[in-house]
Amino acid sequence: MNAAVPIVHVVDDDESFRTALTRLLKSAGYETRGYASAGDFLTQRESIRGCVVLDFQMPGLSGLDLQEALSMRGERLPIIFISGFATVPVSVCAMKAGAVDFLTKPVEREGLLSAVETAMTRDAEMRASEETLRRSSVLYKCLTQRERQVLAGVVGGKMNKEIAAQLGIAERTVKAHRASVMQKLKASSVPELVQISGRLQNAATSETLRP
Repeated sequence: MNAAVPIVHVVDDDESFRTALTRLLKSAGYETRGYASAGDFLTQRESIRGCVVLDFQMPGLSGLDLQEALSMRGERLPIIFISGFATVPVSVCAMKAGAVDFLTKPVEREGLLSAVETAMTRDAEMRASEETLRRSSVLYKCLTQRERQVLAGVVGGKMNKEIAAQLGIAERTVKAHRASVMQKLKASSVPELVQISGRLQNAATSETLRP
């Protein structure tokens, strides 16, 4: 199985329930895999794309344990929790940690399919955003040191003459560097340039703060 193929991963220690869910999801057109435990999921999964339909309470690693483990690895697979014993504080905790939804057993077909559709859409959007960021990062590395200085001035809201005075260069040189930056980063406007720079700065901050 190609790791790029999105899969709905069903993790539940109840075999009959797990089988019923995988059949339902396959009938709805989703590529689906079932796992009897969180440990099985961590070691056997075939794709890093898609979403996880996860039993909250299981022997060994619980659903929350798995959610935390994925977060620690920097993996952001959308999670839909399912439980027959959920309390409001527990469901609130899971949602605060990023879960897409928290469903109670027995699960209604439409409720499950709606949650899965939302989760798969969220995953696709995150992947697209990550790919955009990756491309912008590659393009940013092509900028010269002077172009990066000019970029910093532009996104800081400074006029060309202010940037020129700060860097000790001619205004026409700033204009030339600015045009080059726009071209290299494939930005069609200053607002777009600011957005690109903001995404790169946020990514760099997140990487620095990651344990």
